[in-house]
Amino acid sequence: MRGRSTGARAGTALAAALVLVAGATTTTAASATTSSDTLPGAYGSVPPQTGKPTNGGVVTIAEPPGAGPTYIFPIYPAADASVSTTLEFQQYMWRSLWWSPKGVAPVIDYSQSIAGPPVYSNANKTVTVHLYPGWKWSDGTPITSKDLAFDYWLLEGAVNKTVGGSPANYGDYTPGLYPDNVTSVATPNASTFVINFNKGYNQNFIFLEELAVLEPLPAHAWAKTSVGGPIIPFNNLKNAAAIYKFLNAQSNKLSTYGSNPLWQVVDGPFKIKSFDPATDGNTLVANPAYTGPVKPRLAGIDDVAFTSTSAEFDQLLTGKLDVGFIDFSDLPQAPSLVSHGYSVFGYPDFGFAYVGYNFKDPTGDFDHIISQIYVRQVLAHLQDEPAEIKSRGLYDGAAGQAYGPVPAIPVSPFTPPNALSNPYPFSIAEAAKQLTNHGWKVVPNGTTTCQNAGSGPKQCGAGIPQGTPMKWNLYYASDATITEGLVEAWVSNLKQVGIDVTLGSKTFNYITGELSDVSAPANDKIWAMEDFGGFTDDYYPTTNELFNTTGSFNQGGFSNPALDQDIINSEFSPSNTAVQKELTLVTYLQPGLFQPNEDRLRAFSDKLSGPAASFFDATQEQYSPEYWYLKS
Repeated sequence: MRGRSTGARAGTALAAALVLVAGATTTTAASATTSSDTLPGAYGSVPPQTGKPTNGGVVTIAEPPGAGPTYIFPIYPAADASVSTTLEFQQYMWRSLWWSPKGVAPVIDYSQSIAGPPVYSNANKTVTVHLYPGWKWSDGTPITSKDLAFDYWLLEGAVNKTVGGSPANYGDYTPGLYPDNVTSVATPNASTFVINFNKGYNQNFIFLEELAVLEPLPAHAWAKTSVGGPIIPFNNLKNAAAIYKFLNAQSNKLSTYGSNPLWQVVDGPFKIKSFDPATDGNTLVANPAYTGPVKPRLAGIDDVAFTSTSAEFDQLLTGKLDVGFIDFSDLPQAPSLVSHGYSVFGYPDFGFAYVGYNFKDPTGDFDHIISQIYVRQVLAHLQDEPAEIKSRGLYDGAAGQAYGPVPAIPVSPFTPPNALSNPYPFSIAEAAKQLTNHGWKVVPNGTTTCQNAGSGPKQCGAGIPQGTPMKWNLYYASDATITEGLVEAWVSNLKQVGIDVTLGSKTFNYITGELSDVSAPANDKIWAMEDFGGFTDDYYPTTNELFNTTGSFNQGGFSNPALDQDIINSEFSPSNTAVQKELTLVTYLQPGLFQPNEDRLRAFSDKLSGPAASFFDATQEQYSPEYWYLKS
């Protein structure tokens, strides 16, 4: 369960009762249903659990086009921090300490985990983890607390500059947080791991943001500094750094993944057989010594690389793939897949898409205009999410509504009440009324201008001169076809109240890496709004780094002192409802336009079967093929 990812909206398993982190509010996971009719936000259905299970067979799974795995060692560099590398490759071989999701629900599934819930003491400065009995490495060696300590020390060696480490060596590293804030770790016995922090944190934050990176790694096989070298003590920075450098070097030899003995020591249901560094395609075979809840029936997995979504979809149409992706551009052809023997299923992942606002752009006084909360709420009133979701030209039903940084679907234990129903429902009339009440002369299909300048309750707002037009630009990512349709629909609604927006398209990489580069102030005058896609939330969905004043991903410079304090409270307050308070305020403030949460669409061959939840979690960028079988 290692980290947040950005993307052009391009960011574990099943059964038993839902167990939540301490103090979280109640939610429900997806039931055993396979139909979208009884799972709000879902599209289509997963294969029914029918037929006589057989042992053996290889399942072909499509890799994301042009984005296959690139690194096998579970402490991965920032350049390799993608779900394709972590969740859809490494997790087959090395299990997270705490498994998630639970079907489509963004929660911990303790029935699939290697450890129970963390135990807090010493004013939340000390956390004790108890490993469940019975888990073993593929060579028969028991998983112990030393394997967790090994993971901690390797991460220290990777990022600590005093021993030659670098923040770039770990993709989810944040300076000042884990492992920087750890004062000591201990292994009092084989099943107990104790970690001490330099201060007390919110329990949910320390669990889901900090401890979630813990992952047992095989110290008995990996604590070495050369191929033929001996196992050495790892619990000091010098040795840990040397071990990390060796393992990192081995992981950079992609062509040796299948032959390197290091990568054959796993605790997951599968292990690597071969890897093609030219395409990132790979094959895995079942781990016969797997000690998790369910031993795999399949003999193996063939991960197939593609360079385009069209090439991948053609392979689905010809029946050459068992599991594949469906790009929204291909969604109209989904019925053809069903007629060719596939089940098509989609569900939103836990994250959000949004239009970012640039609070630093002085062009046309946009910075002063967008600083007015009523303006941002007007912009929200002008987005018709239900219509966008139903539109055959956009989502065709394959999305869920979202009104803030935590979507309404999937429901999280931390979803605030004002994010469950739209606080700013679509209404052209309400938008026009709010603008008029704040001193604007509304000119439908023309250009609305400030008529009553000033900072009073019925005036345009501080810094907005009389006669200022509501006229600015919006750049959107050209990489995702659905983004263009979304912004065009929204801009059409804006015109009905005289807000004139000029659209421009740029690549996702340009928008995130160039246009909104916080280290290049000159760019602040180039863009007023941008839509590059969005973010995948952490399971503890604080908006730290996103909407706090000093956040590293706060590309538009949004700043609100009350929210800054709420974000601090989400990290350090003992209150179990701290993050809900933060998220309630973000949803109210609307620092960006929160858009529908699109489904992650997957196609499954009907020759596959298994529990419904083992297919559900594919929409959360996770696969559970150890539960699948080929029907006889």
